Amino acid sequence: MAATTDITRERIAATEATIRPYVRRTPLLEADLGDFGLPAARITFKLEMLQHSGSFKARGAFANLLLRKPPAAGVVAASGGNHGVAVAYAAQRLGVRATIFVPDIISPAKAERIRGYGANLVIAGSRIADALAAGAAHVENSGAMQVHPFDQAETILGQGSLGMELEQDASDIDTLLVPVGGGGLIGGLATWFSGRVRIIAVEPEQAPTLHTALASGMPVDAPAGGVAGDSLAPPRVGRLMFPIAQAHVAQALLVSEDAIRQAQAALWDALRVVAEPGAATAFAPLLSRQYRPASGERVAVVLTGANTTAVNFDG
Repeated sequence: MAATTDITRERIAATEATIRPYVRRTPLLEADLGDFGLPAARITFKLEMLQHSGSFKARGAFANLLLRKPPAAGVVAASGGNHGVAVAYAAQRLGVRATIFVPDIISPAKAERIRGYGANLVIAGSRIADALAAGAAHVENSGAMQVHPFDQAETILGQGSLGMELEQDASDIDTLLVPVGGGGLIGGLATWFSGRVRIIAVEPEQAPTLHTALASGMPVDAPAGGVAGDSLAPPRVGRLMFPIAQAHVAQALLVSEDAIRQAQAALWDALRVVAEPGAATAFAPLLSRQYRPASGERVAVVLTGANTTAVNFDG
């Protein structure tokens, strides 16, 4: 499959077949909101933190390296951490050189994993935007292939394979809560489900990229910070995913820093599931009762990653 800007269900299915030998089919965890002290309601967690490299990003990384042809100069990735970890892992598996640009807010766990996979790690600035700019400059100077964390068709197609998997394993889902940074994951999921499941975007109040874009009618720069700043705080959402979001994302919710931290702690306390702040963000609206499922509504939450150091959730 050649590089393309076409993002369709058919291409997601073809991409899934290509990357299948290299990615895990991650499990589901069935729970009840009563486990969290809330009114009883069935909930399904997609445990994508169990994916290779510790996050869903491995799907998009392998899609890029397998659907495109990396040059001898290798590949370049820039991100807050998880995308860089995933590209480093995929490059190691496929024998490709990798240079990863990250901001200095990267968590030590993510930096250690990137180095552990044999990639060249470069610290560039204090924001994801700084790392993206440095990575783009390196591409121009080196001739390496850029693997964009979200605004690349192959990235979105790879992330969309998660939706294909989820539908096969839990076909009765009504609503899916998805954390959003640049929008590669929700773009792939919204393409796959195409209105057959209610897709709800969840973002930190301090990094409202999609919320701001939808209000403005186009991708625009948004604030970028907060406890999930190393995974959900690019300068803006991608141009490729934005029309998909306009067509198929039902709602974009904003959650507070406290709600994210409480969700992270609650997942550990009730389920012994470790989630990094960006992943816990998707569960925050349920725990805070900002989103209340209707009677009989089947809700699923994507827990996207667990690249975090040990945390004392009891404070």
